[in-house]
Amino acid sequence: MRSLSIAATGMLAQQTNVDVISNNIANVNTTGYKRSRAEFQDLLYQNARRVGASSGTGGEVVPSGVQIGVGVQTAGVYRISEQGPLTTTENVYDLAIKGKGFFQIRLPDGTTAYTRAGSFQLSPSGQLVTQDGYQVQPGITIPQDAMDVTINEDGAVLVKQDGQVALANVGQLELATFPNETGLAAMGNNLFQETPSSGSAVTGQPNTTGFGSIQQRYLEQSNVNIVSEITNLITAQRAYEMNSKVIETSDQMMSTINQMR
Repeated sequence: MRSLSIAATGMLAQQTNVDVISNNIANVNTTGYKRSRAEFQDLLYQNARRVGASSGTGGEVVPSGVQIGVGVQTAGVYRISEQGPLTTTENVYDLAIKGKGFFQIRLPDGTTAYTRAGSFQLSPSGQLVTQDGYQVQPGITIPQDAMDVTINEDGAVLVKQDGQVALANVGQLELATFPNETGLAAMGNNLFQETPSSGSAVTGQPNTTGFGSIQQRYLEQSNVNIVSEITNLITAQRAYEMNSKVIETSDQMMSTINQMR
């Protein structure tokens, strides 16, 4: 019976759906996290009677045919790049992006990763780094005698030094955008890598055309809507139960046939 294998693919698909939803819920408080959504597509069809085939010698054509599907499969898991809410903090080096763009992070192997999580700190040498100690690009060093640090919406890093009236510009942050943000490969630790699917990074100054602005002393929170995720979880659970009911019914039908005398 096809129904056994068809229902099995449905259960596997809903299991993947629950995995994606559970990851969204687990990251409801993760800085800069973007929620994901599983997409599905039907599998190949078996043609018991092909659509458009001739049904006689008079040129008659079968109007609908008989096509029987064999189940469902996961087509992809997409990230939703909707802006997350901004929350204020007391940290001078907490930065949020309002709009499009990613911070650029230099990894130990020399490659560049990208992130929306702007919870930065200073290294022992005064460089702006992530929580794992990875340097923010372009490299910015805060002088040891800095009395105050201001990072404006354009990404300019300005410091007030002891004995100086004017603010000194010690660096300029740049953001990166991609033609297809969904195509970025997640590395964990709030980092992403460029892929052929994402397209090449385009860098530019914040608060210019195509790039978001920098908000100092703010962090972008996860864009997960917990009510929506719980609703989706219930829907996935019910779909899983219905597919399991199909297997149970198919088993009962086969049992009935086996008991026939």
